[in-house]
Amino acid sequence: MDVIGTKWAVVVLARLKEAPHRYGELRRRVPGITEKVLTTRLRELEAAGLVERTATDEVPPAVTYRLTGEGRELAPALQVLHDRGRRRADREGVVIEPTP
Repeated sequence: MDVIGTKWAVVVLARLKEAPHRYGELRRRVPGITEKVLTTRLRELEAAGLVERTATDEVPPAVTYRLTGEGRELAPALQVLHDRGRRRADREGVVIEPTP
């Protein structure tokens, strides 16, 4: 809870639940998060064993983030949180734009 309870952690995990993402793509898929916070959250999630970072030997390296097996175990809980948020948004008339 110390790691996933931090601001933006659940959103980052939810995006990575969809598919592995490169940093820039992940940044675009989480509007409102600063680069510093995204970098911090990714490092925390990696240290907790929930996210895996892979880099190619290319110059510049292509870095990809994906959920580990332990991170994928959180998928049902992430889905419950998403569904609850969607119901609340619908109830309150909040329009949630799909992310590109």
